[in-house]
This record gives sequence, C-alpha cells and structure tokens, in this order.
Amino acid sequence: MSTEFEYMTGFGNEFETEALPGALPIGQFSPQKVKYDLYAEQYNTTAFTAPRAENRRNWFYRIRPSVLQGEYQPMDNGLVRTGPITEVPTPPSMLRWNPVEVPSEKTDFIDGLVTMAANGSANGQIGIGIHVYVANASMEGRYFYNADGELLFVPQQGELVLHTECGKLNVKPGEIAVIPRGLKFRVELISDTVRGYICENYGHPYILPERGPVGANGYSNERDFQYPVAAFEDLEGDFELVAKFNGNLFRCDIGHSPLDVVAWTGNSGPYKYDLSRFNVMNTVSFDHPDPSIFTVLTSPSGQEGVANVDFVIFPPRWMVAENTFRPPYYHRNIMSEFMGLIEGVYDAKEHGFVPGGMSLHNCMSPHGPEADVFEKASNAELEPQRYENTLAFMFESRYVISPTKYALEGKERQPNYADCWKGIKKYFKGA
Repeated sequence: MSTEFEYMTGFGNEFETEALPGALPIGQFSPQKVKYDLYAEQYNTTAFTAPRAENRRNWFYRIRPSVLQGEYQPMDNGLVRTGPITEVPTPPSMLRWNPVEVPSEKTDFIDGLVTMAANGSANGQIGIGIHVYVANASMEGRYFYNADGELLFVPQQGELVLHTECGKLNVKPGEIAVIPRGLKFRVELISDTVRGYICENYGHPYILPERGPVGANGYSNERDFQYPVAAFEDLEGDFELVAKFNGNLFRCDIGHSPLDVVAWTGNSGPYKYDLSRFNVMNTVSFDHPDPSIFTVLTSPSGQEGVANVDFVIFPPRWMVAENTFRPPYYHRNIMSEFMGLIEGVYDAKEHGFVPGGMSLHNCMSPHGPEADVFEKASNAELEPQRYENTLAFMFESRYVISPTKYALEGKERQPNYADCWKGIKKYFKGA
C-alpha cells in the first residue's frame, strides 16, 4: 500500500483524526474558539434523534463553513436519472447489456455518469439508483455531493482516488468504496481511463449483515473496512460545486476547495473494502446455500430479512457440492437482481456476459444457466473445483428495478439475450 494513503480500521467505529496537531477539540465538540481559527460544523447522515446504535454523525473542524458558497443553478441532467423511473414502462423481460464505452472526448466522473436503472423514490428515501461511471479525466476545479443517497463504488477498470472532506481513499478493481450521503468529494484518475458501477442507496445506510447461525466469524469483518485520515485542501480560486438533489443536478460557484476539513471525529466517514478479504462460506455436502451468504453490505428495509438493497459478491472460491448441479439453479424470485461482472467469467453465463457488462432479472422473471452451461454441468465429473479469476456481484432489492429509457434503447442493450436459453432441450420421457 502506498505510504501516501493512511487508513483507520473498523466498520462504523467512532473515529478521531487530525491533520494538524491539536486541531481536534478535547472533551467537547463546539468550543468558543477552535485551534487554528477553524470552524466547527456538524454533519449528520441520520436524524438527530435516531437511536444511538443507528446514529451517524461527524464533527468537522474546517477552514471555512459549508455555507460559504454561491447560489445553485439547475444543470442538464445528461444521462443521470433518479427513482422513480417513469419515462418508460418497466418490462418483465430478462435484460442484459454490453459495457458502456469510455468516451474519446475529455470526460470526468460527473460528465461520465450513466443511469441504467432505479427503483423506489429518492424523495421518499427508499430504493436505489444504479449507475455506470466512465471517465478519462480527473475532476479539475469541480467537486460533487449527492443529497439523494450514499454512493457505493464498484470499480471495474482503472484505479482512482476519492478526495473527500474526510480524507483520501485509493480504490481499484477488486475493492469497493462508500461515500456517505451529502459528503463532498472529487475523483482523481490514477489510470488513463476508469469504468465502474455505482449503487446509489436512497434508503437506510449500509450496515454489515448478520451472520446468523454462522456465529462470531466469517463473511465481512469490521476490521477490514478502512477509513481515511484527515487530509485537507487549502485552495482558493474559481471552483464549481455540483449537487445531486431531489433527482436533479445543480451547480454553484465556490471560491475555495470545500475539502478543507483539518480534523474530524465521528462515525459517518467514507470507507473502502478489499473484496478478497470476504470470508466465503459454502456447502461441504450437497445443494446450494442461498446466495445471501455472499452478502458484503446490506441496507435494511422496514421488513426484517427483506433488504432495501443487498450488495452480494461471487468471488473465487472452492466448489465441492456432491451430486449437485453446481451453477446457480433455475429460479424465480420476489427479489430483483441487477448483476455486474468485474473480471473473468460468471459460472452460469459463459457467453455474452463480459467484464463491464450488466444484467437485470426482475421480480418473478425466470433466469438461470444458459443452455450450454446446463449441458456441461449436468454431465460433468464432480470433483473439488476451484473457481478462479472471477468476480461478479449483484445489487439485489425488494423493489422492482426499472431500467431507464437509455438502458432499454441504447446501443449497449443485447436485444437477443433470451436466445441463450433457446437451446434448452426437452428430456422428459414419461413413466
């Protein structure tokens, strides 16, 4: 790990960090005067009155308070959309897309956002938005925040740095990062081009899923989530602050970098996680455990066990199931599933589902292995098998996921996706 990036560890911990000695007040949050003539500012991503166990807030000690900015003006939303999606009807069809290409013209993170689908309501604070980001340029003189939800980054191609009010996160494929609702940041590219997926969570902030009968260990561990140490920008000039607010983009002029937090304390910071640290559980006898055992993060809804959104991964792992059809079985599900592929091949889809691509199987829409995969898996010699060089993921939600007009009509859509099942044969011979 580069020495330029330092992290604190522990999911949801109460952190304290300062870039200058003594910048953080001791024993109180809002003294009459803060050292270095800083301003104290509270930042809340839950209500003041949320129970202590669920309450998320930070205290920032910054060079200027956030109120020091210009008047917001509407921007062109481009290809950014927000739930509910009403511009086109949502079909029950199984859908799949090729990767969104990185543009040849100069494009930063904001200009390279493409919304593929959404559900729920950002205004009602339920549901999610699903986006792809593509970029070939760093954000220069621009900063961004999203008041509609927290942002889960899933890089697929290229390395980037998220410069936030809380500090810097270095993120690359095989890792994820989460930016809390309303936190300001800019995206710097380390690679020439970047592409990845974003789940915009309108609902309850992500938490770690319960382990249930697994007990004290396994799945994702709190100690592996990394939070940045304080690192501030003291810059003055002509900058632009872009906000996503109530489904639309707005911009205002700002005469300084808003990433001027010299110290902070709290539990609502941005964080990153290396997916290779996920402790995979699987069968050691027969049949498939439910894929919920691969859940890294979850946003609960009002109904226990039924998520607003789960972030699920399918990483390298051993498969040893005896007398078992090993790829994911054919099924229909009350939950809606949006999948992406970071690298390699997904075991149920050996053709057409490529890194950077996507698929959507909505509530009660049937799906499962393509015809060739069924034939191969049904006749394979069952030996212990290591699934290597693969990393797929799923955003799974209790709400129907509605694709955007662009997703349904754009060049990336594979119009003949359902043909992968046409070769399925009838084998029934009767009594």
